[in-house]
Amino acid sequence: MAPISVLLAADGAAWEAEALGALRPPKAAVIKRCVDLPDLLASASTGQAQVAVVDAALVGLDADAVSRMHKHGVRLVSVGSADLGRIGVSYRVSHEHLNTLPMAVSLAARTASSANSEDEFEDSSPVSPPRTKSGRIIAVWGPRGAPGRTTVACALASIRAQLGQRVVLVDGDPFGSTISQHLGVLDEASGLLAAARLVNSGTLEATAFAHTRRSLEGGVELLSGLPRADRWIEVRPGTIAQLLALAAQHADVVVDTGSSLDSEEESPSRHHMTKEALEAADEIVVVGAADAVGLARLARALADLDAMLPGAAVSVVVNKARESLGWSEGEVAELVAGFANASRIDVLPWDQVVCDRAMLIGRAVGAEDDGDLGIRVRELASQVFADAAQQPPVKRASRWRRGR
Repeated sequence: MAPISVLLAADGAAWEAEALGALRPPKAAVIKRCVDLPDLLASASTGQAQVAVVDAALVGLDADAVSRMHKHGVRLVSVGSADLGRIGVSYRVSHEHLNTLPMAVSLAARTASSANSEDEFEDSSPVSPPRTKSGRIIAVWGPRGAPGRTTVACALASIRAQLGQRVVLVDGDPFGSTISQHLGVLDEASGLLAAARLVNSGTLEATAFAHTRRSLEGGVELLSGLPRADRWIEVRPGTIAQLLALAAQHADVVVDTGSSLDSEEESPSRHHMTKEALEAADEIVVVGAADAVGLARLARALADLDAMLPGAAVSVVVNKARESLGWSEGEVAELVAGFANASRIDVLPWDQVVCDRAMLIGRAVGAEDDGDLGIRVRELASQVFADAAQQPPVKRASRWRRGR
């Protein structure tokens, strides 16, 4: 039997010489001594190694690096007192028991062989999503073309918070943050990137996560989004799912997502943020525009969503309805009912003055009176959340409603 191929990244530690003595044929063979993490990752990508023995304090070692090693079929054994299980390193040897290093390498190699034979690799996400939650996760999604996703998301979160409910509003758009601009938040620090770093380092827990959010007037806790579109790459797969699950343990969660689910675009991997949010949601509120182009996009979007998540709880909001379009709200809703498999179809009137005023003073539409649009948005919020009976009665405006 060929010896186990081992990469060694001791980062200059005193135990390196003893490890070299222990990892000898016929059981193991060190095929390369790596000078740092980039060297280790490059060596792992060649596919020649089965196991990497690393110093627990190796600079830059995090969950993303471990995940990349796993994808190349390399499992890790750490040497030192630190427990790196939180970032996906399953095997650890202390300095005092280096004689057990060959056994740990053998166990790690078996894990690598098993994963390779099944052509799949374990997820090295450092924190398992919580199993229990007290709040609902509402994902606000819809086709491109500015139909009003962010406006609706901010409104749902703000109205819910006004009732004394704890609400976390997440800007999960992979193409860049817009919620901060809607709500007049000038802080340029990204809460999402700060939380993503906690996930990647394996230190995500409730207290640290709370420090990445900003409390706004009215009670909403905002997790601000990406400052630039190109920084989506810092939010590794699994991050959004973990953040939403942790937030939902103690609060209702509203997440504003991106628009595209297309996996064939030039940069398809950025869409994992949107897909994870939709998969985690208790209800998906799909927002489309009431004009002819917007309705065509809405129909295609709903078909794509149904293909990705058949049976998901979906409600539809047709936004920006106005008389100048040439059809009534009831006609719009009836048209959408013909192609939407939705529990509800709500129509919101277009009120440019109200929307402009709300953005000018940095508050959500519906947080104050705001006329007919405010009434409609508040009623929408009362229907979206499961315990709507706790909310005060809302004056109803006459409009089409379809139940499933």
